[in-house]
Amino acid sequence: MLRGIATVNVYVEDPAATAAWYAQVLGFDPYFHREGPDGRTAYVEFRVGDLEQELGFIDRRYAPAGLSAPGEGEVAAGPLIHWHVDDLEGTLARLVELGATPLLPITEHGPGFITASVVDPFGTTLGIMTNVHYLEQVGERSAVGD
Repeated sequence: MLRGIATVNVYVEDPAATAAWYAQVLGFDPYFHREGPDGRTAYVEFRVGDLEQELGFIDRRYAPAGLSAPGEGEVAAGPLIHWHVDDLEGTLARLVELGATPLLPITEHGPGFITASVVDPFGTTLGIMTNVHYLEQVGERSAVGD
C-alpha cells in the first residue's frame, strides 16, 4: 500500500525565495522549475536523499480550496515530514543559522529514533530525524544493488 514518500508538496507564498533558501540547506539547486502565466515562479522541485524523493514548493495561489496560510505565529496544519539526516545536531544548527526557527527540540523516541523540527523562514515545518530503520533499509537496498 504505502511504499514510501513519492513527492512532498508544500504551498508557500514565494516559491523562488523558498527554493533559494532550500538550495542553501541542501547544497544544490532544484532540478525542476515552472513559471505561472504571470511569469512568476509557480513551482520548484528538488530531488532529495538516497532515493531522490521529490520535495516541491508550490505558489500558495494554486492551493486547493480549504488550505490557507497560517496566521501570525501559527504553524501550517498538515503532516510533519521527517527527513533522515546523519548529523542531527549539526543539521539543526545549520537550519537555525540559515534563519529557521526551532519548533521541537532534539528528542529521543527510543534507541535509534531521534527527532527535531524547525519552521523555515516561509512558515513551513521541516522535521529532521536520525532513524536506524531508515539506515537499515538503505543498507539493504545498497547491498542488493552491489
